[in-house]
Amino acid sequence: MFEQFQIFLKTIRGATQDQAFGPGDPRLAVAALCIQVMEADGVVRESEQAQLKALLGEQYGLDGAALEALINAGREAGSEAVDYYRFTSELKRHLDEDQRRELIGLLWSMVYADGERSEMEDHAIWRIADLLGVSARDRVEERQKAAASHQEKTR
Repeated sequence: MFEQFQIFLKTIRGATQDQAFGPGDPRLAVAALCIQVMEADGVVRESEQAQLKALLGEQYGLDGAALEALINAGREAGSEAVDYYRFTSELKRHLDEDQRRELIGLLWSMVYADGERSEMEDHAIWRIADLLGVSARDRVEERQKAAASHQEKTR
């Protein structure tokens, strides 16, 4: 499943590989949504932070200061946003239906990074999926895939 996310994230790289993570950059939108889901339950664990760094770093070819810049920009953008629309509307312009579904799978992988799923995380992903036009059925299937992948890793 992680390999699918790698392929997916590579398809939504910014038009340039510069480190200016500004409005309109889908990397910023993905980072912000990941952070918002990660923080939805009010507890951010090291495993979630590691998952975030691994996903963003590997796929966007970032490390060190550049990776921290993206995460900080995502955190700042998320704290300034009043809802998820700012990010989902940007991603709807860049992603096709399958890619939006895969993004929901990526967000579920953030939820399961700490081995726990909360009602607040469920709600966050439900709202994001709704705004992205991802069906309830697809959202549930992506959750089940992420849960199964997490169980395989912990065996």
